[in-house]
Amino acid sequence: MSVAFVKEESAEAAAETLLPDRPVSPHPNLVTEAGLKALEQQLEAARAAYEATTGIEDVNERRRQAAGPLRDLRYYAERVHSAQLVPPPETHDRVAFGGTVTFSRSDGRVQTYRIVGEDEADPKTGSISYVSPVARLLLGKEVGDVVSMGEQELEIVAVG
Repeated sequence: MSVAFVKEESAEAAAETLLPDRPVSPHPNLVTEAGLKALEQQLEAARAAYEATTGIEDVNERRRQAAGPLRDLRYYAERVHSAQLVPPPETHDRVAFGGTVTFSRSDGRVQTYRIVGEDEADPKTGSISYVSPVARLLLGKEVGDVVSMGEQELEIVAVG
């Protein structure tokens, strides 16, 4: 076949449209009610972004523009499908999924986090994943309990 009949752009566009899937955690996909709603909203946003690309006439440009939304669509569809809704804790006597915990570190810092699912965790806004090292140490503990994390000691001062 003559090179005149092959568009180099097509090969480049095809390579760009083969984005690897976003990694999916091997842990159970535990979610709070807010976390499930956020996943559903992200799924709808990915669906809308993908549908917005269907009107692009140039097939190479359409593939390029659809690659990211299509990958996100696959990811969020899987996360919504595998979500296991965990009701909020009934009591606040122990650190539990969906609850908050305040602890003091041996260096004097005091931190408060809500323990949530992996997709909704954002330490900057005060939430950590239930599979994070800190959360795993604290889950099931009570006010006054002390756990060691490396050379740090964490004492639970409040559970909510």
